Amino acid sequence: MIYELKNNVLSVCVNSLGAEMKSIKKTADDKELMWHADPAFWGRTSPILFPFVGGTKENTYYYNGQKYSASSHGFARDMEFELKEQTENELWFSLCDTEETRKNYPFSFELNLGYRLNENTVTLMWKVKNTGNEKMHFSIGGHPAFLCDLKTDALIYRLKGEVLNNITSGVLVYGSNVLSTKKINIDLENGIMPLSPSLFDEDALILENAQADEVTIVDKNKKPILTVSFSAPLFGVWSPAGKDAPFVCIEPWYGRCDAADFSQKLEEKAYSTALKPNESFEAEYSVKIH
Repeated sequence: MIYELKNNVLSVCVNSLGAEMKSIKKTADDKELMWHADPAFWGRTSPILFPFVGGTKENTYYYNGQKYSASSHGFARDMEFELKEQTENELWFSLCDTEETRKNYPFSFELNLGYRLNENTVTLMWKVKNTGNEKMHFSIGGHPAFLCDLKTDALIYRLKGEVLNNITSGVLVYGSNVLSTKKINIDLENGIMPLSPSLFDEDALILENAQADEVTIVDKNKKPILTVSFSAPLFGVWSPAGKDAPFVCIEPWYGRCDAADFSQKLEEKAYSTALKPNESFEAEYSVKIH
């Protein structure tokens, strides 16, 4: 099912499958801001990453001495969520563990995804509750894809309102889904990083250690298109390698892929969150349309 929020500035559509935001359009001219999931490039628009962000080393992990299989970005993006609440300005969806999820993720949980529309801003909200009897370990992240021209557009990075002079990115081991020890230092001019198809030849840029809390897409004239704001400890920037795709993803993360030398112990995963029984975790990020 597709659900819609709409005001006099924007309309937002969310699919109950994956509770995935599929569209942000300007009401005045019906202009679409989000990627339309053409599988020739990438068949998703804004999947939720849970209970893993990125890949796991050898697609496996260990917990309490037992080995489990784990696919990249987890399973929630492919599951049907239940609509829990719909108001004029908000949508809330919910997903709970099942017998099937517990085969490869042995925890009881309730995952709630919310969408709030306020004038020209969409806020995406996450609430995770441990409904089991033991400590729960998880990662969570967003993966929204926004239309842009990689050959002319650019990104502006800010931290607490100040434009940055440089950023440092981790990269994946070539041909794998794990993080290498290699780092890329990118100098910025007035916070600006020009986009280009070759920027993603080594896959996603992975920016750790809370380097920025705001990323703005600007066009060739440096006119702002949209801004993604977050307080996550790290984020990714991605477009498919070698495809010159007409979109870029700006991805707030609470977690990341495993490093090449990772122990594969779930409780030692970088940036992951641990919840005691009945504890909850909440986070959000926003997309402001200019």
